[in-house]
Amino acid sequence: MSKLINYYNQFDEWGRLDREPIEFQVNWHYIKKYMPRIGCVLDNGAGPGKYSMQLAKQGYKVTLTDLTPKLVEIAKIKVKEFGLEEQFEGLYATDARELKMIKDEQFDGALMLGPMYHLQVEQDRIKAVKELYRVTKKNGIVFVAFMPRVRHIFTSLLSPENWKPNDNMDSIIQFSKSGCFNHADEGRFTNAYYFNIEDINPFMETQGFESLQLISSNVGSILNNDSWNYWREKGEQEIEKIIDLIKEKATDPYVLGMSSHLLYIGRKK
Repeated sequence: MSKLINYYNQFDEWGRLDREPIEFQVNWHYIKKYMPRIGCVLDNGAGPGKYSMQLAKQGYKVTLTDLTPKLVEIAKIKVKEFGLEEQFEGLYATDARELKMIKDEQFDGALMLGPMYHLQVEQDRIKAVKELYRVTKKNGIVFVAFMPRVRHIFTSLLSPENWKPNDNMDSIIQFSKSGCFNHADEGRFTNAYYFNIEDINPFMETQGFESLQLISSNVGSILNNDSWNYWREKGEQEIEKIIDLIKEKATDPYVLGMSSHLLYIGRKK
């Protein structure tokens, strides 16, 4: 995991969600829809805590965890900056597969919006989801982020120089079978795992969750800068209409493969 920690040490994860605000808005729309109105929430693999801060502002009691100590320190700074100290019950640098500091059935809702991107071994993915199951109360709601394999196949075909070693067909075909991606360029997104879309619900259900929804978090990422600039020139109302349309279409199963990230919503049985 050292390469992964190094990557997030130098990557502006807080800024990523500012640069890709539609992903945050779509996820937040569905988190609000399904999350219990009050209670204790875990943000597991939270990075610097963009979602945690929003949850705390809404009155939830929040526990934050992330693998990268630097990001947890940034989250602590953000907690003080927003005056949310009373809403946080703990901020921990820890592995999503081993939440040793957290008791069983502690949370009414739980987010895991990062760890599944990077666990390339199936047993590790199972461990992380088992831990999520353990710390969530019965009937608690979970939100788990995945990356779809088919999207990355076509992203590699579109921009092969940006996604080495997926700059040749043998590598892309191998990736299509394994879902594992390790960037050839130092310091780039690496240690990644991409799911086949049809495997996500069965995987979570096998670990004891009832599937409620699988949504496209970021189908807007198919639009390039020129496209966005065109719509921005039309005015803020047009942008708001686009965002509303993307939120509406996020539940359409036929666009799941177009999105760079997916959000699984489930209930602990």
